[in-house]
Amino acid sequence: MLYSDFLFMRRAIELSLENVKKGGGPFGAVITIKGEILAESCNLVTALNDPTAHAEINVIRAAAQKLETFNLSDCVIYSSCEPCPMCLGAIYWARIDKVVFATTTSDAKSIGFDDSLIYEEISRPLQERKIEFRQLLREEALKAFKAWEESENKVEY
Repeated sequence: MLYSDFLFMRRAIELSLENVKKGGGPFGAVITIKGEILAESCNLVTALNDPTAHAEINVIRAAAQKLETFNLSDCVIYSSCEPCPMCLGAIYWARIDKVVFATTTSDAKSIGFDDSLIYEEISRPLQERKIEFRQLLREEALKAFKAWEESENKVEY
């Protein structure tokens, strides 16, 4: 571990503590590039009434806007907690190089932030999931895929 890792993690933890004082969830995140803080955020789910406004999602959005790219491959994310399934997916989509976290999903579960259902549901066949999944109009939707595939203006990601 680099000394800077401790500094950036402490900032993520500080953001999580500040957010609790404001009535938000106990989660903070920082993204760095080349040893400098690029963006930072906290959990804004209740503040924005947005279930996707996790600290990691918010900080990825801020970093991508600052860099004007969706590819954050030169970045490191520091999260006060091990990322949930949604945030983990976003981290992979953003191509972030490294994840450093403090508390674990088990720690989060112990205070009511339990993601185990999501992990279980992902591995189940569609017909066995708790939420109904139904496929409809696949052939019509494939037209957009075909158009994208044939487009000369596409940006692959």
